This record gives sequence, structure tokens and C-alpha cells, in this order.
Amino acid sequence: MKTHRDKKYKSSNNSTLHKSMYTGFLLSEPKYVSCRRLGDIMNISHDSVNRFLNRESYDGEDLFNEVKPLLNLNGGTLSVDDSVLDKPYANYIAFIGYFWSGKHHASVQGINLVTLYYTDTQGNHYPVNFRVADKSENKTKNDYFLEMLEAVLAWGLKPARVTGDSWYSCVKNLKVIKNNGLGFMFAIKSNRTVSIKKGSGSKFKSSMSLKTA
Repeated sequence: MKTHRDKKYKSSNNSTLHKSMYTGFLLSEPKYVSCRRLGDIMNISHDSVNRFLNRESYDGEDLFNEVKPLLNLNGGTLSVDDSVLDKPYANYIAFIGYFWSGKHHASVQGINLVTLYYTDTQGNHYPVNFRVADKSENKTKNDYFLEMLEAVLAWGLKPARVTGDSWYSCVKNLKVIKNNGLGFMFAIKSNRTVSIKKGSGSKFKSSMSLKTA
């Protein structure tokens, strides 16, 4: 059964624009990415490109379905991370906000992408879910992580463990992971107190990894 995601758009001069062409353009264009630039390359109206982008809507499940045949869904490692696309001069486009950047070690203006990345037991690795942080939703990166984790498990992914940096090692996240029967390995902040054995706690002097089987 075809959905809107399978449709191709035909411009007035019978050129066909679909997602593989658009993806190829994004990967190959060295400097300027715009509707006008793609229109010039394909000899179609830039309005055709704009209509294509406004009509198509892809989410994390579309990504998962694309890579699912390429992965062994059982027993691999699921990793969470985020990155910020710097946009210091863009004040009037969607999803712009101030986010902490590990690259700059400061809050910067840009677009924040949170990604779940899966590596299977044969070493194949692909992103399997994503969220673009939207300030209007009043959600944290940890909220997005838990939503994405719940989703990929519902879609049939069965990782053995989950990994991430110290931003994602809050108690709530670790409890959700544990309650789903998964192991984990996360960096932790230097001021965190960790109970290795029930009833006892230890404070680490430096950031280090905590893992469970």
C-alpha cells in the first residue's frame, strides 16, 4: 500500500523530484543548500522544490524502516547523543534556540538534533530514531530520549545495552532502561553519588563510566 511518502513530485517540465534525489543533493552540494540551488541543478522551478519539502514529512519510524533490513535487531548496542547545528545569524527559522554545545563548551544558537544510533553484533551501524528539539514543546533532551527509546523497542529493536554521555545518565533514564531489561553504560557527573550495593553510596571524584550487565 502506498502512502504519501512513496509519492514523487513532477514539475511542470516533467522532471521528477523524490527523496533519493534530494538526499543526494544534500550529500553532494559543497556549500549552498537551498531550493533555488537544487532547482538550478535539476532545471526545475525552485517553487517545485519548495512544494516538495512542504508536502513530504518524514519521522523516526520512516528512518527505522529504511535501515531495519540492514541490521540484526537483536543483541546490539543502542547509543543516544545529540548535536547542535550552529546557526548564529538565523533568528527567523524553525527550531532555532540556544543549546549546550560540546564542541564550543557553551550554549550556542542553533538547531539541536537528538539521535538514537544502533550498532548490531556484526558491526553494522545506523541511526534508528531522531528528534529535532522544539522549544515550543517544553521537552528536555531526556524527554526526547525516553520517547525514542520506547518507540524503537515497540518497533521491534532488541538491544542488549544502551550507552550515552553524562547528560543522559539521570536516575529516571537509568530506571526506565533497567525496567526494560537492558544493560547500560553511561558517563556520570563528578558530583553524582552512586550506590553500587543497596544501602551504600559512593561519590566519584571524576567523571567515569557506570555499567550493568
